Amino acid sequence: MKSAKELIDDLNMLDESVKIEAKRSSKLGRSYLETVCAFANEPDLGGGYILLGVEAVENSFWPIYEVVGIKDADKMQSEIASQCATAFNVAIRPQISIEEVKEKVVIVVFVPEAAKHEKPVFFKNSALPRSAMRRIGPTDQRCTEDDMVVFYQGRTSTTYDEHIIEDATIEDFDVEAIELYRKLRLGVDPDADELLWNDLELLEALSAVKRKDGKLHPTVAGIILFGRSIALRRLFPMMRIDYIRVPGLKWVKDPDRRFDTVEIRAPLLRAIQRARSAIIDDLPKAFSLPSGEVQGRDIPLLPDRVVREVVANAVMHRDYRTHGSIQIIRYSNRLEIRNPGYSLKSEDRLGQPGSEARNPKIAAVLHDVRFAETKGSGIRVMRELMDAQDLSPPQLESDRSNNSFLALLLFHHFLSEKDIEWLKTFSDLNLSDDEMRAVISTREVGAINNSVYRSINRESDTLHASKHLKHLCDVGILTKKGQGATTYYELTQAALDSWDAVNALKYTDLDPKYTELEAKHTDLDPKYTDLPELANAPKELILKLQSLGGKSKRSELISVIVSLLKWKDFSLEQLGKILDRNSNYIRIYYLSELVKAEVVALTIPDKPNDPNQKYRYVGSSSKKEF
Repeated sequence: MKSAKELIDDLNMLDESVKIEAKRSSKLGRSYLETVCAFANEPDLGGGYILLGVEAVENSFWPIYEVVGIKDADKMQSEIASQCATAFNVAIRPQISIEEVKEKVVIVVFVPEAAKHEKPVFFKNSALPRSAMRRIGPTDQRCTEDDMVVFYQGRTSTTYDEHIIEDATIEDFDVEAIELYRKLRLGVDPDADELLWNDLELLEALSAVKRKDGKLHPTVAGIILFGRSIALRRLFPMMRIDYIRVPGLKWVKDPDRRFDTVEIRAPLLRAIQRARSAIIDDLPKAFSLPSGEVQGRDIPLLPDRVVREVVANAVMHRDYRTHGSIQIIRYSNRLEIRNPGYSLKSEDRLGQPGSEARNPKIAAVLHDVRFAETKGSGIRVMRELMDAQDLSPPQLESDRSNNSFLALLLFHHFLSEKDIEWLKTFSDLNLSDDEMRAVISTREVGAINNSVYRSINRESDTLHASKHLKHLCDVGILTKKGQGATTYYELTQAALDSWDAVNALKYTDLDPKYTELEAKHTDLDPKYTDLPELANAPKELILKLQSLGGKSKRSELISVIVSLLKWKDFSLEQLGKILDRNSNYIRIYYLSELVKAEVVALTIPDKPNDPNQKYRYVGSSSKKEF
């Protein structure tokens, strides 16, 4: 059980948490009990913490959680134990501790997850399903009829893919799909016993059919694996794979822009083959001429085995109770595979040995034919194969609140020559390898969050990842968006400008159209004339500074910096004060490029970190770009 201080530190780093709820209230109410109910019910969450006597105070970056204290902690502790034992259909026995933080008393309540046979936990004398709660992200939400199905099925050891489909018959099986399994199994193990059995014996062994009242009935796994097309359409209308080609880097919600989409609706083994072929045929290719051979060949940028594994993972672990298709979206720089169903395996354990299959009967068949790795090693294999080809690691994101899973594969090699040039502009920040990987991933995909950071860096500690993301914000590379469970990060405009400068010929020889800023004021602002750094500055220079404004174009800021340094030498701190901008921001995104272009130079070049260091204008650029 975590201490109050640890929980507060966690909240201040993460903003909000699925497993931690902070409440100021000094008396217990319905809201508190709803959180208890949600923590007890939420499948596979493992319970959660309620922190009483703590509140969130808004600030510019994200809320800061501060201790306000509880007056009569002993009385409240007794009320908590009493209400948890009597308010619900089953008694909840939380762990409660009274602690002192900053000379104020707080109460930590750990609510354990209820046993499967006890769910759903709900308020007495109230009707289901709305009297039960679930923990979805950092919120408590009332249950629906679909949630009841999840709870009641969880009471048995029978998984959803083993359930008999009442409306299906033996005639709904596709003989060719069964034969495809035999062919694939023969290639893996020619001596497999099941190859000698007839079709019904084989289907029963694979749990594709089950006996009821002396007759064989198709199961969910059976129809999904071996069902005829007409049966799949009738029984699982949304059980399909959509392969979507999107031009460019972003999804464009434009009804007039038609995307190239291929719908794959077939028995699962055949569907995996068709999806894999569509992806491989469509991937960018690299030319390869192996040593000793005279004829070259085109090699897909993503390894074939990785493509097969990621498709198999999506169909094997998707939630077939949810109405929705698997989407494979091919952008110009990446492949995204989205499937309904969050990972039952916690994100920090993805890639580690051991599997927690949502559909074990389907998974067993895919393992039989080597479409999927055994013992939960598929993600580890994908990471190793991508690393072997110097490709960026797969990004994996499990979203419990939206019941979805995302696997993202970049076509990008880490690190390219341009990446290295770009990262050099951040060299003074001493970024770690993990942070650099995160920055490049953000540029390629457009955004990053805590989950993705941990995925691409094989990081298991959420707090550790948050510290690195916050550091990237502090130094001006990333900017935070959203809050709580919806927090994500984007590159700052300055970072994007820096990439543009590396990626293209943006400014050549300080062309006047980039270095001349029109003075729009005639009166001198005391804000500038009173600065000691600008004592005796030419009137034209002051007017130019006044015209700059808070938000200015990159070319305008370059113009002002060059004009200032033409007048006299300045230190980094002086420039930051004059321009009213973070000095590190100016150094990273402007001065470093001007120095590289030989427009500006250090006054003490052999000692970059000298406290007396200044910048000096040395003349027009002789280089092609900066």
